[in-house]
Amino acid sequence: MTTVTSPRLLAHPARDEIRLEDVLHALADPMRLRVVRELAAGDTDLSCSDVELPVTKSTITHHFRVLRENGVIRQTYQGTAKMNGLRRDDLDALFPGLLDRVLEAAQNQERRLAGL
Repeated sequence: MTTVTSPRLLAHPARDEIRLEDVLHALADPMRLRVVRELAAGDTDLSCSDVELPVTKSTITHHFRVLRENGVIRQTYQGTAKMNGLRRDDLDALFPGLLDRVLEAAQNQERRLAGL
């Protein structure tokens, strides 16, 4: 795990430390999957407040931390904002096609459930 040397630097696992079971755990939660879908849909990093979730601020912080600690997103500070980006390159290199299939399945499920 990357060493944190300042409160403004956040620990992220190195690519070779990311494990499939940890990524799947992070993606298994509907709120975290929603965050990942929003990050994947955009072409820029988003702040935590850019992603609207129907949960408390502390719960949102928890979800972003789980995604970061399991190697799904990278968080950096830009001024006072904590910016979030999908670690697509790392995930695609380690688990080719996984992220695309998960995102596709989530979209298919959303369509299926909307038809109920």
